[in-house]
Amino acid sequence: MRTREGGRIVDEAAVIARVRAGEPEAYAELVRAHTGIALRAATALGAGADAEDVVQQAFVKAYCALGRFRDGAAFRPWLLSIVANETRNTVRTAARQRTLVGREAALVEAEPLIPESADPAVATLETERRSALLAALEKLGEEHRLVVTYRYLLEMDEPETAQALGWPRGTVKSRLNRALRKLGRLLPDFEPREGGDEGA
Repeated sequence: MRTREGGRIVDEAAVIARVRAGEPEAYAELVRAHTGIALRAATALGAGADAEDVVQQAFVKAYCALGRFRDGAAFRPWLLSIVANETRNTVRTAARQRTLVGREAALVEAEPLIPESADPAVATLETERRSALLAALEKLGEEHRLVVTYRYLLEMDEPETAQALGWPRGTVKSRLNRALRKLGRLLPDFEPREGGDEGA
């Protein structure tokens, strides 16, 4: 599996092989390639101000579990399942819920969503649309919120979403379908953007 890191392509399998062969510093390439999406996942799943700590801990856990990583599998969904588990543990341990405003602020901080060159009116509409979507997501059950977050906010395709959540693809399809129907009732103007190419 290859991932774009900055302007270059990272061959994940080659990097993992190097780490397993006793070159632990090679792991930094995977960290650089996946930190952005890991931060977005942690913030979207409720880590808030703890997102960086969650991501750091997830990378450590992934490194320690690299011996169990299945050859030929995609690293990103595997890592994001660790991020999701770590986020859940952090939120439970902290025993406090992040507010919608806190999540949104952390999500915006994690990665600029609207280019500075954008028309201010378009930028305002996009911000309002995102706020309405996050508010509606809060009203969904955890499974529906997770599948929508992975599929659309993190722009993962269906097989990656299934792998990250540890669900069969049929479960992803059915839960996503139900979640989108619920979002449609909560947000009549909601139209999800495709996250990635559908796999076979």
